[in-house]
Amino acid sequence: MNNPSKRRSISKKVIFGLGLFLSVSYVAPFLLVLLNSVKPKFDILANPLGWPVNFTWDNFQEALRKMNFFRSLVNSIIITTFSVSVLIIFSSMLAYYLARTKNKFTKTTFLILVASMIVPFQALMIPFMSIFAQFVSINNRIALIFFYQGFGVALSTFLYHGFISKIPAEIDEAAAMDGANDFTIFWRIVFPMLRPVTATVAIVNSLWIWNDFLLPRLVLTPETQTLPLSTYLFYGQYSTQYGQAMAGLLLAVLPIIIFYLVLQRQFISGISTGAVK
Repeated sequence: MNNPSKRRSISKKVIFGLGLFLSVSYVAPFLLVLLNSVKPKFDILANPLGWPVNFTWDNFQEALRKMNFFRSLVNSIIITTFSVSVLIIFSSMLAYYLARTKNKFTKTTFLILVASMIVPFQALMIPFMSIFAQFVSINNRIALIFFYQGFGVALSTFLYHGFISKIPAEIDEAAAMDGANDFTIFWRIVFPMLRPVTATVAIVNSLWIWNDFLLPRLVLTPETQTLPLSTYLFYGQYSTQYGQAMAGLLLAVLPIIIFYLVLQRQFISGISTGAVK
C-alpha cells in the first residue's frame, strides 16, 4: 500500500537533488573563472581546474589598465541606464494603451510585437547595419540606445501588458470621474502599482544590454566601448592572456551582479505576483 507522505518525501528529495545539481552547474563556471583569475598564466595552462598554488593579483591590475576599466564602466552605465529607463517609460505606456483599448488595431499591434520576439538579431544584422550605417556614424552611444529600444520594446511591453491586464479597469474609471486625465491616471495611479514588474523589466533588460557584445561591436568605437567589448582585448591572434581575461570577465560582470542582488527581492516578487494573477 502506497504511503502519500512517503511519496511526498521522495518527491522533495528528487526536487532538492535536481535543484542542487542545477545550482552547481551554474556556479561551477563562475568559480573556475574566479580561481583562474588569481593564477599565473603557466599555472592555468598546467592545471586549469586546480586550486591556485601561486596567488597573484597582477591579472586584475593589468586587466584594469588594458580594459581602461573606468571609462568602459562609465560607458556601460550610461548606455544601460538610459536604454532601460526609456524602455520602461515607453513600454509601460504602450502596454497600458494596448491593455485598456480593445479594438482590432491594438490586438493586431500586440500580436505583431509578440511575433517579433522570435526573430533573432543575427537574422537582421546585415540589412539592419546597411540601412542605419549613416545614422550610426553621427553619435554611437545615442544610436545604440535607439537600437535597443527597437529590439527590447516587444518583451518589455509583453511583460507589462500581462500585469496591467489584471488591474481592474474600475480604478481608471473612478479616477476619471474625479477629473483625472489618462496621463495622470497612468503615472499617478497605475504605474506605482507596476513596481514588481518594473523591477523585472529593469533586471531582464539590464542583464541583456550590459552583457551584449554583438550589437555594440557593430556600433561603438574604441572610445565608447563597453565592458564586454573591452574584455575582447585579451584574445589576440597569436596568444591569449588567460589570467587577465578571467580577471577582466569578473570585473565586467561584477557591477551587474551587484545590481541584480539589490533588486532580487523585487524581481522574485514580480514573477510570483504575475504567476498568481
